[in-house]
Amino acid sequence: MKALVINPEAQFIEEINIEGQEDLIRVIGYDTITSDEIGPDGDRLFFDEECFLRGTKGRFQIDTVIPVSGKGVIVGSSDDGSSHTGRLIKSG
Repeated sequence: MKALVINPEAQFIEEINIEGQEDLIRVIGYDTITSDEIGPDGDRLFFDEECFLRGTKGRFQIDTVIPVSGKGVIVGSSDDGSSHTGRLIKSG
Protein backbone atom coordinates (compact mmCIF):
# COMPACT_ATOMS: atom_id res chain seq x y z
CA MET A 1 0.00 0.00 0.00
CA LYS A 2 1.10 3.56 -0.53
CA ALA A 3 2.26 5.65 2.40
CA LEU A 4 4.09 8.91 3.08
CA VAL A 5 7.36 9.02 5.03
CA ILE A 6 8.14 12.21 6.93
CA ASN A 7 11.83 12.71 7.65
CA PRO A 8 12.17 15.93 9.67
CA GLU A 9 15.94 15.69 10.08
CA ALA A 10 16.51 15.60 6.30
CA GLN A 11 13.44 17.84 5.78
CA PHE A 12 11.61 15.80 3.16
CA ILE A 13 8.43 13.82 2.61
CA GLU A 14 8.37 10.93 0.16
CA GLU A 15 5.86 8.42 -1.12
CA ILE A 16 6.69 4.75 -0.50
CA ASN A 17 5.03 1.35 -0.72
CA ILE A 18 4.67 -0.74 2.42
CA GLU A 19 3.34 -4.26 2.89
CA GLY A 20 2.99 -4.41 6.66
CA GLN A 21 4.51 -3.83 10.07
CA GLU A 22 7.95 -5.11 9.05
CA ASP A 23 8.17 -2.30 6.50
CA LEU A 24 7.09 0.26 9.11
CA ILE A 25 9.85 -0.98 11.46
CA ARG A 26 12.43 -0.80 8.67
CA VAL A 27 11.44 2.72 7.60
CA ILE A 28 11.05 4.19 11.09
CA GLY A 29 14.13 2.37 12.34
CA TYR A 30 12.72 0.93 15.60
CA ASP A 31 10.30 -1.81 16.60
CA THR A 32 8.56 0.24 19.31
CA ILE A 33 5.97 1.59 16.89
CA THR A 34 2.72 3.21 17.90
CA SER A 35 0.18 5.22 15.93
CA ASP A 36 -2.33 8.01 16.33
CA GLU A 37 -5.30 8.94 14.22
CA ILE A 38 -4.86 12.11 12.19
CA GLY A 39 -7.55 14.01 10.36
CA PRO A 40 -11.26 13.22 10.23
CA ASP A 41 -11.02 10.13 7.98
CA GLY A 42 -9.20 7.65 10.23
CA ASP A 43 -5.78 8.10 8.62
CA ARG A 44 -2.90 7.00 10.89
CA LEU A 45 0.52 8.41 11.73
CA PHE A 46 2.96 5.66 12.75
CA PHE A 47 6.09 6.62 14.72
CA ASP A 48 8.61 5.38 17.30
CA GLU A 49 6.88 5.38 20.67
CA GLU A 50 10.22 6.00 22.42
CA CYS A 51 11.39 8.78 20.08
CA PHE A 52 11.98 11.32 22.85
CA LEU A 53 13.72 8.84 25.14
CA ARG A 54 16.19 8.08 22.35
CA GLY A 55 16.93 11.73 21.64
CA THR A 56 16.08 11.24 17.97
CA LYS A 57 16.80 14.34 15.88
CA GLY A 58 14.22 16.32 13.96
CA ARG A 59 10.64 16.98 15.03
CA PHE A 60 7.31 17.52 13.35
CA GLN A 61 3.64 17.83 14.28
CA ILE A 62 0.52 16.86 12.36
CA ASP A 63 -3.05 17.62 13.30
CA THR A 64 -3.54 17.52 17.10
CA VAL A 65 -0.99 14.73 17.68
CA ILE A 66 1.82 15.68 20.07
CA PRO A 67 5.09 16.58 18.30
CA VAL A 68 7.00 13.54 17.04
CA SER A 69 10.76 13.15 16.94
CA GLY A 70 12.31 11.13 14.12
CA LYS A 71 10.65 9.57 11.09
CA GLY A 72 6.91 9.06 10.76
CA VAL A 73 4.76 7.18 8.27
CA ILE A 74 1.25 8.25 7.27
CA VAL A 75 -1.13 5.61 5.94
CA GLY A 76 -4.58 6.46 4.62
CA SER A 77 -7.64 4.52 5.69
CA SER A 78 -10.72 3.23 3.93
CA ASP A 79 -13.67 5.61 3.76
CA ASP A 80 -15.15 4.31 7.03
CA GLY A 81 -11.79 4.15 8.84
CA SER A 82 -12.00 0.37 9.37
CA SER A 83 -8.90 -0.58 7.38
CA HIS A 84 -5.80 1.02 5.93
CA THR A 85 -5.81 1.26 2.17
CA GLY A 86 -2.70 3.24 1.53
CA ARG A 87 -4.59 5.98 -0.26
CA LEU A 88 -2.50 9.10 -0.27
CA ILE A 89 -3.47 11.89 2.04
CA LYS A 90 -4.58 14.99 0.16
CA SER A 91 -2.69 18.10 1.15
CA GLY A 92 -4.35 21.40 1.90
